[in-house]
Amino acid sequence: MIKILGHAIKYIDRSDVRYVALTQVHARLAKKDSTIWGPAAQAEASVRLNWIDLPESSRDLLPALDALYAKHRDKSNVVLCGMGGSSLGPEVIAQSFKKKLFILDSTDPDYVAHALKGDLAKTVVVVSSKSGSTIETASQRALFEDAFTQAGLAPHNHMVIVTDPDSPLDKQSRAAGFTVINADPNVGGRFSVLSAFGLVPSALIGVDVSVLLDNASDAKTAFLKDSTLVVDIAYLLAYHAGQYLSYTDDGSAMPGLSDWAEQLVAESTGKDQVGRLPVVIEKAASNANVFSVAYAGSADLVVEADLAAQFIIWEWVTALVGAALEIDPFNQPNVTEAKEQTSALLKEWGGVLPVFTAPHTDGAVEIFGDGADVCHALATFIQGIHKDGYVAIMAYLDRKDEAKISEIRSLLSEKIGKPVTFGWGPRFLHSTGQFHKGGQQNGSFLQITGTPSTDIAIPGQIFGFKTLVAAQALGDGKALASRKYPLLRFNLTNRSAGIDQLLGAVKKI
Repeated sequence: MIKILGHAIKYIDRSDVRYVALTQVHARLAKKDSTIWGPAAQAEASVRLNWIDLPESSRDLLPALDALYAKHRDKSNVVLCGMGGSSLGPEVIAQSFKKKLFILDSTDPDYVAHALKGDLAKTVVVVSSKSGSTIETASQRALFEDAFTQAGLAPHNHMVIVTDPDSPLDKQSRAAGFTVINADPNVGGRFSVLSAFGLVPSALIGVDVSVLLDNASDAKTAFLKDSTLVVDIAYLLAYHAGQYLSYTDDGSAMPGLSDWAEQLVAESTGKDQVGRLPVVIEKAASNANVFSVAYAGSADLVVEADLAAQFIIWEWVTALVGAALEIDPFNQPNVTEAKEQTSALLKEWGGVLPVFTAPHTDGAVEIFGDGADVCHALATFIQGIHKDGYVAIMAYLDRKDEAKISEIRSLLSEKIGKPVTFGWGPRFLHSTGQFHKGGQQNGSFLQITGTPSTDIAIPGQIFGFKTLVAAQALGDGKALASRKYPLLRFNLTNRSAGIDQLLGAVKKI
């Protein structure tokens, strides 16, 4: 049962010509019309619309998924190596069904070390990548192949590959004897939660994915019969909301859904400087300048539906909003910038992380920016925020043991009265990273890096994870700095002490 509630419902005008136009787009989308988003987008759209069919077409995977679960039912530790769309969907499914799944979507060696701590004999690793060329996933795959081999275990008995058919990863993996499950190649990563990318790890942790598909199909049937269920949402986001949308999971029993929606909406709409930036907040809150979205309780827009229904609803709505904003929701033209900068730095460094000397050091925090101490650096940074702007906090840290740093988001937002997003690096590069460069040009960026307690070698590379994560942070910093955005980096020489110091400084400003 899908219900749409909220304070903003009164602003829906179904006689508005823009609403009528969206209804027409909805009908064309149901027919997979690739011309919806204009001539420039048609080539991309023509090979990116099979997500529409996934609630039904993914049923073809069920026998293979049943066999996969049976094969690995003796393994109690499931690790997913994937980024962005390959990991955010499975993470919310696991959390919502209270299942154990370790998401390895980081290159921080302190975080990577957690994935290696389990009993490898009882571990199955899912490597998810459309092509296999994503540097994070390729590095993690090499790491686990080596780890299993060193433990006297056959990697092909403990690893499952999810990729597009005939991709380089597909060919390499099949030749090496790995189990490979192919995903539909005509589905983009952030629309792939109901494909093999979302369903393989979900099946391995014991989720009944056939129920997910049934629920998604029922939701699709409902809004194809009654277009107002999705057109109302798209109309509000496109024409009543502004740049900022707050999302909260509070009270929904679907933890992580907002993080999944953040990537979907930010990466799909954040281009041509007209996007919608989701701000994931911990608790429902009211802000006159931010359109609020929730899945339960009270907000400008409340979308009540089960998890699988939420997936297909928000994918559909995002496609409609793309049409309303006149952008291509299926490309991500700015994501490659950070990748290219990372590659350039790794080549420049020759695999050895240089020593960087900060202009100022305050306790456990090195300050790369203006300000002799943390408080002054923050004050100077805040002065440079655009009057209609936002702050993006990007933490290249251990999101398991150092989750406390995420408290900085709400603390800073309350202090400055502006939207503040929080992203774990390098995960956000496959999410809000597109919006940072392609959306409205009014962001200010706070990077938080940290000296790792260890380094982990990457088999086959001349650099380890410590060097890789540094190159990703500094590479993205260079991409942002080239646009003359306000940019401040804090490097924590002692992570625990540095986190406490930063939180304390924000409270003082």
